[in-house]
Amino acid sequence: MKTAQRIYREPEGHWVGDGFPVRTVLDYQRHPEVSPFILLDHFGPADFLPAEKPRGVGWHPHRGFETVTVLMEGEVEHEDTAGNGGRIGPGDVQWMTAGAGLLHKEFHSRAFTRRGGRFHGLQLWVNLPARHKMTPPRYQTLRAADIPVVDGVRVIAGEFQGRKGPAQTFTPITLLEIRLRAKESVHVPLAEADSAALYLVQGKLSVASERELVILSRSGADFVLEAETDAIVFVMSGTPLGEPVAGYGPFVMNTPREIQQAFADYQAGRLGTIPTTEKTS
Repeated sequence: MKTAQRIYREPEGHWVGDGFPVRTVLDYQRHPEVSPFILLDHFGPADFLPAEKPRGVGWHPHRGFETVTVLMEGEVEHEDTAGNGGRIGPGDVQWMTAGAGLLHKEFHSRAFTRRGGRFHGLQLWVNLPARHKMTPPRYQTLRAADIPVVDGVRVIAGEFQGRKGPAQTFTPITLLEIRLRAKESVHVPLAEADSAALYLVQGKLSVASERELVILSRSGADFVLEAETDAIVFVMSGTPLGEPVAGYGPFVMNTPREIQQAFADYQAGRLGTIPTTEKTS
């Protein structure tokens, strides 16, 4: 069995744009042992009043990794310079492979903006191995109806009790969203030598309290979650990349030279350009 090695309390929050009140639960500088996962943001829960102008974060670049947005409440509309766009709602997951690079923006949907309401979710950054850093960008929109649910466990990626998650990944990854009733427990199969961590979104477990990140040992396989109260748990596990990580802001590569090149490419417009209509609006 894997064991709990370290527990980290969620830090103070900050805003990303004007629509995402965020607490950064995990990052590769503080938690390098959780490769291939390099960042986990918990946004909300927060209540927004009705408004006319959508709140969010405007055009910004990414290169070298993937973002996984797990939405629990609210709606997000996204658009990028590769021509992709869409909307996700409660229970949906957006899996964006930035790869070689793009610009994108994320805002509350226009419908959610007009009616207001509760906004809540997670965004995970997954590192790409060196050989795939410059892969072409792509999106996977994983609808709630297409994500298997087994005994309260949503299988976003990987496998649980014979059910496979719909996400396509570059390296072996397991992502589970688990909802437990008080006094319930669940046996979570995890691979020997894989990185693994769990984040308690809500409630209390025997091993952690709400908004705590638990880093599990790489040795051992499997883990048992025991809920003391109703709980929502996000479990992530994957094969460590074992490669150097160089990151700065929206770019995560393997060397400082590659980071410098990413900034040069961004400034030269090689990651895409903001539509002219938006530059002048």
